Amino acid sequence: MLELLKKSSLLLFLFIVITLKPQSDFKLDYEKYTLSNGLQVILHQDKSDPIAAVAIQFHVGSNREIPGKTGFAHLFEHIMFQESQHVPQDQFFKLIQGNGGTLNGGTWQDGTMYFEIVPNSALELALWLESDRMGYMLPTVTYDAFLNQQQVVQNEKRQNYDNQPYGQSSYIIGKLLYPEGHPYNWTTIGALEDLQNATLKDVHDFYTKWYGPNNATLVVAGDFDADQTKEWIEKYFGEIKSSAPVAPLKPQLVTLDSWKRASYEDNFAQSPELTMLFPTVEQFTNDSYALDVLSDLIGRGKKSPLYKIVVEEKKLAPSVMTFNNSSEVAGDFRIRIRTFPDKNLTEVESAIKEAFSRFEKDGFTEKDLARTKAGIETNFYNGISSVLGKARQLGNYNVFTGSPDYLNTDLNNSLAVTSDDVWRVYNKYIKNQKYVLLSFVPKGKLELAAENSTPFIVEGDNIKSYTEEEKIKIKNNSENLVKVEKLESKFDRSKMPMNGPDPLLKEQIIWNNELSNGIKILGIEQNELPLVDFQITIKGGLLLDDINKVGSANLVSRMLMQGTKNKTPLELEQAIEDLGSNISVVTSDDAIIVRGNCLSTKFEETVNLIKEIMFEPRWDVKEFDRLKNETIESIKRSKTSASSTASLVFSKLIYGNENIVSKNTAGTEESVSALTLDDLKSYYVKSFSPQNANITIAGDISEDDAMDVFTGLEIIWKKTDVTVYVPKSFKTLESSVVYFIDFPGAKQSEIRIGNIGLAYTHPDYFKATVMNYKLGGSFNGIVNLILREEKGYTYGARTGFTGSEFPGYFIASAGVQSNATYESVGIFKDEMTKYRNGISPEDMKFTKDALIKSNALRFETIGALRGMLGQIAKFDLPYDYVKDQEKQISEMTLEELKDLAQKYIHPDKMVYLIAGDKATQLDKLKELGFGDPILLDKEGNLIKN
Repeated sequence: MLELLKKSSLLLFLFIVITLKPQSDFKLDYEKYTLSNGLQVILHQDKSDPIAAVAIQFHVGSNREIPGKTGFAHLFEHIMFQESQHVPQDQFFKLIQGNGGTLNGGTWQDGTMYFEIVPNSALELALWLESDRMGYMLPTVTYDAFLNQQQVVQNEKRQNYDNQPYGQSSYIIGKLLYPEGHPYNWTTIGALEDLQNATLKDVHDFYTKWYGPNNATLVVAGDFDADQTKEWIEKYFGEIKSSAPVAPLKPQLVTLDSWKRASYEDNFAQSPELTMLFPTVEQFTNDSYALDVLSDLIGRGKKSPLYKIVVEEKKLAPSVMTFNNSSEVAGDFRIRIRTFPDKNLTEVESAIKEAFSRFEKDGFTEKDLARTKAGIETNFYNGISSVLGKARQLGNYNVFTGSPDYLNTDLNNSLAVTSDDVWRVYNKYIKNQKYVLLSFVPKGKLELAAENSTPFIVEGDNIKSYTEEEKIKIKNNSENLVKVEKLESKFDRSKMPMNGPDPLLKEQIIWNNELSNGIKILGIEQNELPLVDFQITIKGGLLLDDINKVGSANLVSRMLMQGTKNKTPLELEQAIEDLGSNISVVTSDDAIIVRGNCLSTKFEETVNLIKEIMFEPRWDVKEFDRLKNETIESIKRSKTSASSTASLVFSKLIYGNENIVSKNTAGTEESVSALTLDDLKSYYVKSFSPQNANITIAGDISEDDAMDVFTGLEIIWKKTDVTVYVPKSFKTLESSVVYFIDFPGAKQSEIRIGNIGLAYTHPDYFKATVMNYKLGGSFNGIVNLILREEKGYTYGARTGFTGSEFPGYFIASAGVQSNATYESVGIFKDEMTKYRNGISPEDMKFTKDALIKSNALRFETIGALRGMLGQIAKFDLPYDYVKDQEKQISEMTLEELKDLAQKYIHPDKMVYLIAGDKATQLDKLKELGFGDPILLDKEGNLIKN
């Protein structure tokens, strides 16, 4: 038995940790109480994990807004990370990250959540920060701060909605399914003109109404002193004044008086997409659980009627998606089918109706129902395998059902669904019911929309441009001059709490073993949940692809899941579902990876299925043809995304077209089209070698039990002579070159800047990642603070190093608003140049604290532990490699960091790639000083003038 490492900082999660037993029989130990101001507090102590977290959930989402004043809840998600009365600008991220923690927030239709994960020595710090933005935010919410975050929100909308294929679907669905004034009629991000037209008083009033302690739940969980924590909570939160009472929302279900059929021409879509929606019920109702099960039976898997008819028989689409979307006040049942190019959506609508008829005729068996429930149970446990997952669930239960105890009730309600329940909801909500039908079609192909569809017009954001004189006038409007004076407190809140000493982290125990055929096995036993997570990694992947037949490895991994010698594709899928397990096979640049996740009681059966998948492939001709078409369609679709295109072409520019690692693992349309089943069989024979494989496993299983199961691989997996060659030669740049890919009319530009970097195994690789941290390795990195927080040009900007057994690259990236393209590229260039001169002692301390203290967060779940074992196995690292990394961090000097920056960051010898609107952005880039930009197509090929 081998020791992993003595970690150097103890973390405490202020979320709820649950002690679970198999088959949903588990105990939740917590204390819940309410402060005098109405704040509900949930405490859970758990000494097993040296981590802690604070989570606050406000019962306010976009459903609390009103028409004409939308987007406020989402806006405050951004504003609340800026500053508060006693916490200076941008210090929320810096203080938490600088103490080894992490933090974030999220807003959806029904709620808003913020969380911090910190060393237990910084628990008081996290409570101080959360209390200050709950009770002392408004004095810092000025008109200028409001305008700055408007810019960030505008860029988020451009990135996630306006510049994405099918990005407008959620907006249109809201307008079609829900009437004007209904809380789900608008998107969470809201209308940008509503934010522009809002006054500072509007924003203050919204905060005052909804963000009081009586509309919130605070969860604290981990290894902490309960009495001390209660004192801190009372100290920091107890004096915050309540807001006006908040009335609970009642269900606002919708019915359709008639069918609604709409079409939309999408500038970015490559293929048509049809969405069919039926109004249903709100969450946590008996019908909502039955609808969840129905969605699985009718649309997921090869036996489902939707898959059989749409995918297999009519070959209209590569896949189908069905799900029940029950929320706080209403719900809907959705069927979404993204077809192959040029398919008519009228045919798809007919196919859906045919699938309904077949469902009514053929029905489903009790075994089908049991399979669905097995998957629900396994996924439930996986959903709470992390502290954050537990916190989200338990916070939701307390806010929306009134008690964290609903955690157990929720799972049992799903498992209690009967066949009669499924038929009842099908007949009530789906059969012969009116629905919304939305057709998305590529620009200029309206004839592909479902018949009798009315074109839907998405009005552009009505963002006005003002003169400087008009801006001053608006700013001086009395409702924008609202000022909240500093608020009084019973104690001096400006004094930041002092952390206690960093505690030692508990040790992990790694066991290792080796099979006679050369397979090395590493494992960690962890018994919190009745789950096992394991992975078989076979070195090769893309590296073993013939450069003229790229995509072979990817198709091999996909074909392995399409049946076995003795099981049809359907029978294999059902065998996996019978166990409630998750099995996948994927290809990476340097490996084929087989992963299993299952209940510990189903481990042996799951491994036996994987053996059958790996060593008795079916090589089904029909499935091969289907997967080829699906892969080609996926490649085509990726070209509609400026972000995906920029990343793929950047790799080609860095490595050179003749280097195999420059290729997309999926291949190209041409290479995949030319592949035969014999090509795949040839790859399979030459690549599956046990001496190039390792197994990593973590979870509720002992070494002896795991080895009893894995030993069977010695008999069926014989050694073969396979050598994986790692590329040695890479191109270098002597000067910078600017490249441009045209996405006409794009509202954002995707920026990728960089050069060839280091292999993970290079002595300087880890040090280089440490050096990069302050430049762009986190939210608090220089480039993000300038481009997002100061300028408002982007939703996020980062820099970083990648690396494997072969060199990766250094990359700086961001998606920025189109009219800020040139300035943003210039900022990247200037900041990288300045960074070569080194950083301040303060920034060095921040970097060291953030990286060393955060190590415990990396190994919380069995998936994370298995991932760590994978790194050890892949690169032959010592079991205590994290200790060595900490030593490198702590011993790094300012001079060494400067030397590393000068050695590996060369702004004058980089690829500068921009994907955006050529008509408006190309010419200005000539002023960068690197010559005229070179035009490329979406595959990275030179466009000749």
